[in-house]
Amino acid sequence: MSISRGRGLQANALGTFDTVVMAVAGSAPAYSLAATTAVLVGTVGLASPAALLYCAIPMLGIALAFGYLSRIDVNAGASYSWVGRTLHPFLGFISGWALVISATIFMVAGSLPAGSMTLALFDDGLADNTALSTVVGAAWFLVMLLVVLGGARLTVRAQLAMSGVELAILALFAVLAFFHSGTARAFDWSWLGLGHFDGMTGFASGALIAAFYYWGWDVTSNLSEETRNSRRTTGLAGVIGVGIVFLLFEVFTIAVNVILSARQIEENDANVLAVLGEEVWPGWGGRLLIVAVMLSTIATLETTLLQVTRSLFAMGRDRTMPSALGRIHPRWNTPWVAIVVVGTVALVMLVASNALGTVGDILSDAISAIGLQIAVYYGLAGLAVVVAYRRMLLKSVANFVFGGLWPLLGALFMFWVFVESLSELSTAAVAIGIGGLAVGLIPMLWYWRQGSDYYRPAKLDAARTVETEYFPGGGAAWDSRVHEGLSTDF
Repeated sequence: MSISRGRGLQANALGTFDTVVMAVAGSAPAYSLAATTAVLVGTVGLASPAALLYCAIPMLGIALAFGYLSRIDVNAGASYSWVGRTLHPFLGFISGWALVISATIFMVAGSLPAGSMTLALFDDGLADNTALSTVVGAAWFLVMLLVVLGGARLTVRAQLAMSGVELAILALFAVLAFFHSGTARAFDWSWLGLGHFDGMTGFASGALIAAFYYWGWDVTSNLSEETRNSRRTTGLAGVIGVGIVFLLFEVFTIAVNVILSARQIEENDANVLAVLGEEVWPGWGGRLLIVAVMLSTIATLETTLLQVTRSLFAMGRDRTMPSALGRIHPRWNTPWVAIVVVGTVALVMLVASNALGTVGDILSDAISAIGLQIAVYYGLAGLAVVVAYRRMLLKSVANFVFGGLWPLLGALFMFWVFVESLSELSTAAVAIGIGGLAVGLIPMLWYWRQGSDYYRPAKLDAARTVETEYFPGGGAAWDSRVHEGLSTDF
């Protein structure tokens, strides 16, 4: 089978609404709240709503960066391509590798709760059985693997069904929580201020965990080669997705702080949302929110698989990783080799994770490690957009603020959080986070020595792209990196 280029992926498979749903599903509202709230509250206490708020502002800057960059370079590798063509190919590869490693780690962090939540529907005692949760989680992971293998249209249909039910349940409980009378403590506006943080290091630790909440909306950029009108749609969907999940995260985090006691949160570290549901609607509430978490977890396994396989596809196509990863299935138009490789590695890691401890223990270290890797590739993308648009930033206020200043501040925030949080994290979290990035140096240097064209890129310049790569008749400049056959409107 030959290496597929240009027309390999299924172009025009996703519309604007589909892409917005993917952005929201990528951040996995119910899963993020269930898996991460106890970790966040345990780290910053009543400052948890503030951590989400102050991380949302720079995160929106990164979403704007992805939107501006996707206008001038449609590539399934997203930040891997953008950073490589603006800052340096080595940094571009590390950016792509950070996504690959963080997504692969998430296969473990996500599959375990998928199994645990499924078991909790039948028996709460079974949910704490790590071995059984692993088996059921692995089964869900294999189902999502087959859905992703089946093509972009099948993937988005499954996503619409799962995320639709999840968001309907969350919306219902947001209203119920608002009218709930029993409280563990009264809401205080100071929860949205900076006073509850334990200094700047405590703030950084909270922001790192908050970054994990939001992570995943950028799946829209990895799907750009399969999206209609992608130069506009992928960035817009990312910004809308960040806005929607921010509102959900704030509402439910405040509800947890108001309705549940510190002891309830601590004792139910991997199941906080179900406990909240039981308090708000005894009898049915816990079960319904378990269903929401289960669907959210399965849905985000799907979007994470899309991100990592599309990134590896782009790397294989550029020959910065084994070229077989760039192979496309002739019927389903999906990178089947990348899907099989990711599936195999993730399942082996999932089984091996049984030796690490309980579901809660595994989640805590995995979330922190992923947070470090997220900070790296989001921060690099924020810098990349400033470089790519440097000659256009002063041509309008919108370009300066949304394409320059805001993304730059977002990038600086991500790097600051990365450095500040290192001293606060466990040895295991730092080893997984930094060690995972360091492993990427091996393939990077190997394929650089092999002479991959990726390491001799055509520089990404928004001014030149606008002037020379857009032709009303549908043509493109001879050296354009935009893949053939894609519809664009830039």
